[in-house]
This record gives sequence, C-alpha cells and structure tokens, in this order.
Amino acid sequence: MRRPLIGLTAYAQQATYGAHDQMVGMLPMSYVKAVHASGGRAVLITPDDPGIDVLESLDGIVFAGGGDVDPANWGAAPHPATESDPVRDASELMLMRAALDADLPVLGVCRGLQVMAVATGGSLHQHLPDLVGHERHRAAPGTDPLAAGSSDFGRHDVVLRPGSAARALLGARLTVNSFHHQAVDDPGGFTVVGRCPEDRVVEIIEHRDRYFALGVQWHPERTADLRVFAALVDAAADRSGLGETAIAA
Repeated sequence: MRRPLIGLTAYAQQATYGAHDQMVGMLPMSYVKAVHASGGRAVLITPDDPGIDVLESLDGIVFAGGGDVDPANWGAAPHPATESDPVRDASELMLMRAALDADLPVLGVCRGLQVMAVATGGSLHQHLPDLVGHERHRAAPGTDPLAAGSSDFGRHDVVLRPGSAARALLGARLTVNSFHHQAVDDPGGFTVVGRCPEDRVVEIIEHRDRYFALGVQWHPERTADLRVFAALVDAAADRSGLGETAIAA
C-alpha cells in the first residue's frame, strides 16, 4: 500500500554550492524527514510555476516556514523590518485557499500558520518586539535545547484551549521552540486555540469546519515531537482511504 503523498511548499532562491551559483528549489531536510518519520512520502512544491492542479495528486500539504508575508496582502504598509517574497506569497496564498476549499488536510508551520490567516481574510503583526517589547520569540544564542543546531531559536510555553482538537492532540500545555518576528493578529477564518501565556502571542490556530487544518507558530520539524506531522499524515491517509500509516522507526 502506498504512503500518503504530502506536498511541502519550498523556496526558490539563488544558492551557491561547489562551483555552481544558480536559482534552486530548496527546503530544509528536517521537513522532509518529519513527513517520512510520520509515515508519509514528501514531495516539494516550488513557487515558480504556480497552479492548483498539483493538489489533485496530493493527500495532504504542509506550508513550511520562511520569510515574511507581504503586508500588502491585508492592505497594510510594510514595516522597516519586513522582508517579503511576492512570488512565494502569490503561490502559497493561492494553494492555501484551494487546499481549504478542497478540504485537503493542511498543516502550517511558522510562516505557514501566518499564510493560513492571511489567505482567509486575516492579518498579521509585522514586528513582534514593537508589540510585546522583547525578542524572546527569536532569542539570543544558547537558549533552545529543544532544537539541535538552532541556537537562535526562542523557547517558551504554549497553553491550549480546552475542547480544541489541538489540545486533544498536544495536551493542555507544552514547551516549544520559535523563530519569528511576525505573528497573527486577526486569524481570518481560523480559530485561535493556543497562545504564549507570557505575552498572548498566537501560537496555534485550527479550522473546525475542515477535515484537518492546523497551524503552529513554532518549528516541530526541528524537534523530536512530531505529533502534528503524524496527525496530518494520519488525516491524509484516512481521507484518501489508505488506512493506518506505519510510523518509521
């Protein structure tokens, strides 16, 4: 029996490797490994030739982390700290809306959570230090033992709303890593079900009217806790009639 096919949104950017300097489609392997460890089969979706037809081949999709979402998408002027990629924004906002319309299982990670909100009419805070007065969501080196090799990541708790699907999956409270300076203001068509208790920054959103649509502000792919990836793969397998997935050893 085939494994659920999970799309991963990827970057397109200039990169140098060996004697080569050219535009490449890329994504940290931690995302790919998280999908494979959860029983899925990962494929990359680059933003260079956008089209919703790719969704017809997928059982689920992950919207990965990355740069800032352009505030023009919710009618705001850019903050001096905002750096956006309009090509990637256009591709992912289109794919997000189409995936939600098709009720394809969706997981948003960091930027991916923010794309969820913006795609459904929401908005973002462009620079968290202006709002909360600190940089602990992307902290100083050495603060995050949860994420091997990710010394710039912040570490904080998340409290989850009783009765939410996310709480049933993750429990009432957990400690997470994070690296972001934008955050959800208006969640659009989603419901906020998890926040950082110290500053009330939105950390988890979910869509109650979709088969599986969950967004997390942290980076679970950089940790050993892959429950959100496993839940996505299980939902993708169930919706596609593939049966239970086998978690890789």
